[in-house]
Amino acid sequence: MAVASDEATSICSHCDRAIPSSNIDLHFAHCSRNLEKCKICGDMVPRKSADEHFLSTHAPVSCSLCSETMQPEVLAIHKGENCPQRIVTCEFCEFPLPAIDLLEHQEVCGNRTELCYLCNRYVRLRERHGHESRCTGVADNTAESSRASRPVERDRGPQRRQPNGFSRKRLLFTIAVTGIAVLLGSLFFQRKSEHSQVH
Repeated sequence: MAVASDEATSICSHCDRAIPSSNIDLHFAHCSRNLEKCKICGDMVPRKSADEHFLSTHAPVSCSLCSETMQPEVLAIHKGENCPQRIVTCEFCEFPLPAIDLLEHQEVCGNRTELCYLCNRYVRLRERHGHESRCTGVADNTAESSRASRPVERDRGPQRRQPNGFSRKRLLFTIAVTGIAVLLGSLFFQRKSEHSQVH
């Protein structure tokens, strides 16, 4: 027995789907009683879970960084590209800070200077890339006298720049000071707790 593959269909007036004409009345009774069209996305959702669908899919959400309220579908883009509190890094010192503070920080940070070991001149960090591409390695007259007074450095050639302006000595000094502070703090709190137990 052959089954007709091109059975006539009708469009359900409730869900706008094409339904075989022989089932349209039964389908419409079930569809209109149990399903509801979402006013935002147009999806058919069960009437019982229409509120849950709205809350999980369309309800405005707050950004956890800046508390701005927006539609859920733009939250990821907002956090990655537009949020003023997203963490970005300074192009000069690579310090992480909120995007809202970046311009002011880079204005100051970019004006710091660093010694060019090729020409022995101090160059602003914001001009460093342009300077490196144009630098001929020839020192100007004002820097030559100081360069001549350090023949050992000149003979060694260009020195490697310490990353982010920190030297090993400064790092060790910082670690030592931090250790001393922790030690003094623990002694202070130990004495304070012993003193409170006596009274």
